[in-house]
Amino acid sequence: MTFKTTDLCDANEGKLWIADPIFRAYGGKAVFAGEIVTVKVFEDNVLVREVLSQTGNDRVLVVDGGGSLRCALVGGLMAQLAEKNGWSGLVVFGCIRDVNEINERMLGVRALNTHPLKSSKRGHGECNIPVTFAGVSFAPGYYVYADEDGMVVSATSLHP
Repeated sequence: MTFKTTDLCDANEGKLWIADPIFRAYGGKAVFAGEIVTVKVFEDNVLVREVLSQTGNDRVLVVDGGGSLRCALVGGLMAQLAEKNGWSGLVVFGCIRDVNEINERMLGVRALNTHPLKSSKRGHGECNIPVTFAGVSFAPGYYVYADEDGMVVSATSLHP
């Protein structure tokens, strides 16, 4: 899939939501896009693993981690799982770890930062609900497009 978020913005003025530029880019894919699947958790990544264990079909998992900078929600093993199961990318409103391992994966990843501590394993959270952060609402079934210039969300697919 080839696109530029700048071109998408120019061609779809007023129809896209543009995420605030708060994310750092990780993973082996600088450019990624796909239908959104959401998880809302706080310092607990059990549901993240459960969703990434499913077939991705080139979708993007958006993880609302509450913006916590106190632990990582995704690490190298989860990135490997996401790649193996065909996920296009991850957007994490929180931290990740094992950056060198994540950067080896053909997976696009956006996260706030890195943190060496793993998350708890309580299994709390919600799946497939609209989540809002970075000035944008990410709803299941919407589409996210990310590249070196930023990230945009559309209610409809912008590619055939």
